[in-house]
Amino acid sequence: MTTGLAAAVRGGRERGAGTVLVLGVVLVGLLVCSAGAVLGQAVVARHRAAAAADLAALAAADVLVGRAAGDACGAAGRVAGRGGARLVSCRPAGEEVVVEVAVDVAGVLSGLGPARAAARAGPGPS
Repeated sequence: MTTGLAAAVRGGRERGAGTVLVLGVVLVGLLVCSAGAVLGQAVVARHRAAAAADLAALAAADVLVGRAAGDACGAAGRVAGRGGARLVSCRPAGEEVVVEVAVDVAGVLSGLGPARAAARAGPGPS
């Protein structure tokens, strides 16, 4: 006569436990992958905002130092728009300019607001 675990396994009381375990592992894996994808969206939006801010500041600085014609903040806004961002602020000061841009975040993180970045540009040291 057998008792304990061996009897339970032979008796069929443990049938299906492996299936439940595998489903649990797959569910945890899916949750980890989803969290990684959401984090990836936030990182990409932040990098897009930083790149758009850098380019917008350079465009505005070109206008301020006379390499391009027009309005410095207008140039910054156009370049930011081409980069998928919107110009939040533009503060020219002499030959330098500071711009701030925002990029909307898609998906689950959209409720947290846009990704923002600021950049400063002007002539290099003489």
